[in-house]
Amino acid sequence: MGPLEILSAIFGWVYFLCWSASFYPQPVLNWGRASTSGTTVDFPFLNVIGFAAYFASNAAFYYSPTIRAQYAARHNDLTPTVAFNDIVFALHGLILSVITASQYLLAKSLWGFPPSVGARPSRLALGIGNGCVVGVLLTVLIVATAPYDDHPARAWCALDIVYAVGYVKLVVTLVKYVPQMLANWRNKSTRGWSIWQILLDFSGGVLSIAQQGIDSWLQGDWSGITGNPVKFALGNASMVYDVIFMVQHYVLYPGGKADRDQDGDSRGEHRRLMDEERRIV
Repeated sequence: MGPLEILSAIFGWVYFLCWSASFYPQPVLNWGRASTSGTTVDFPFLNVIGFAAYFASNAAFYYSPTIRAQYAARHNDLTPTVAFNDIVFALHGLILSVITASQYLLAKSLWGFPPSVGARPSRLALGIGNGCVVGVLLTVLIVATAPYDDHPARAWCALDIVYAVGYVKLVVTLVKYVPQMLANWRNKSTRGWSIWQILLDFSGGVLSIAQQGIDSWLQGDWSGITGNPVKFALGNASMVYDVIFMVQHYVLYPGGKADRDQDGDSRGEHRRLMDEERRIV
């Protein structure tokens, strides 16, 4: 292995560690507070859908001879840039997202948490989830009914279904941060929302894009990016939202400023959130 191959491998596993570690701060914080107040279920709920799709598409690109052959036929005989750590990351993210979502959906019965605002998926989240399922099913229908052509570069094929499943993760990433971003704006605080998951997510995004760029450079063909647009877009989209959350946490609402202005300490928002929870009960 040359220096760039080694660097690509290092970036791949470091971004895997950063992105994987980013799933822990929020459920740990929820468990420590015995509450999900200040956050919404939309983020983990959409993550479950997104990572299930991401795992399925990555596994197909990595393990399926048919998908890999169809990919090569469309992209100058190159192989997909999906690595084994992408599959491990997707599976790990799916498991942690299910655990985090359960802290909202099964708050009282499983975790003993009190009911809180935002513990049910919004209509936006449910609409996105249903829309993704419909989109994949339509792609399956198109592939199944398309005229036969034995050349994947000219016809609809199983590769297009894999792409459709992969795009589910992209769609989810583009919208999953919005409800929490709005919740922070309404609360004028990021209390309850772990900034560590954002910092780790941002670091992982930088390294993911860097790894894909190195791999494409080594292949001498940028179809490593154009042939796997989901991975490239995921890193960019996540980093944009991460910057917004960092601005909210460190610039707009640093240290619960709005709560100190109201009560003289950072307990004001906590009391407001607890009042909302009591009203639900």
